Amino acid sequence: MNKFRFTTNAVAIAIFIFAFASMAHAQASRTWVSGVGDDANPCSRTAPCKTFAGAISKTALGGEIDALDPGGFGALTITKAITIDGSGTFASVLVAGTNGIVVQAGANDTVAIRGLSINGISGSGNGGLNGIRFLSGKELNVVNCYIQNFNNNGIDVAVGADNEKVFVKGTVVKNCAGDGIAVTTSVGTVRAAIVDSAFVENANGLHGKANSRVSADRCSFYNGGNGVFSDGTGGTAVVDVTNSSVFNNTSQGINTNSGGIARINNCDIYVNSGTGALVGAGGEIDTWGNNRIFANGTDGCTGCTPKGVN
Repeated sequence: MNKFRFTTNAVAIAIFIFAFASMAHAQASRTWVSGVGDDANPCSRTAPCKTFAGAISKTALGGEIDALDPGGFGALTITKAITIDGSGTFASVLVAGTNGIVVQAGANDTVAIRGLSINGISGSGNGGLNGIRFLSGKELNVVNCYIQNFNNNGIDVAVGADNEKVFVKGTVVKNCAGDGIAVTTSVGTVRAAIVDSAFVENANGLHGKANSRVSADRCSFYNGGNGVFSDGTGGTAVVDVTNSSVFNNTSQGINTNSGGIARINNCDIYVNSGTGALVGAGGEIDTWGNNRIFANGTDGCTGCTPKGVN
């Protein structure tokens, strides 16, 4: 009897260990998707998955999902630290009536999205909501992406914790009915750095909102509303724009109001239908006196605060 009980217990332990090992094995540090993959696969290089959503559950915390070949890999909600990389191939997310990618990760999680085309279905009457929506996580990195045709914002940063960060590089955001990028938080401060990127034919290009600190360097803004809007409604917003072109916007080139602050340094601000640099009610624009503001509906920087060069 004791021998039987011992054997039974040993078998049970072996089954548990095998099951645990199988679960651990199921999450790889690097997984793969392919246009001809199948989400029933283990997402290995030789047996890739079909969608990002199918691969993420098989990818370990802090791991990476890579695209093997061209394909549309579907909308995705990210709840952990991970890298999604479509570099070197045509990796796309095409959506209607929903967000392209939602990042709702943990407080210590860093998420990177690289080399993706993220599109709302243009002219369908049921276009996408936001291209990328960042709701929580330690840091979001968006590198070398093309985001277009969304009914709301291209990149929507609306976090609810202090000191969350965003980095955008080499990215184009085009033809979104809302903002190219909007940045705000309800708690503390959110910080964003944008370099070598373009915001074209959106409502506003860059919209720094309550409790945001945003810098844009070597960027282009050409939109249907404001090129850059620092809007302090609900909490101070500070936007630094350097070495950038702000042109052909239907409203103002640079606009501030309600505690919003913009700092402009070595920028070309031209051919905007409204004012090149507008200090709105309660707003502030700081200038180092080295900007070129010309051929706008109204030129100059009336009401701007001069800053010295140290």
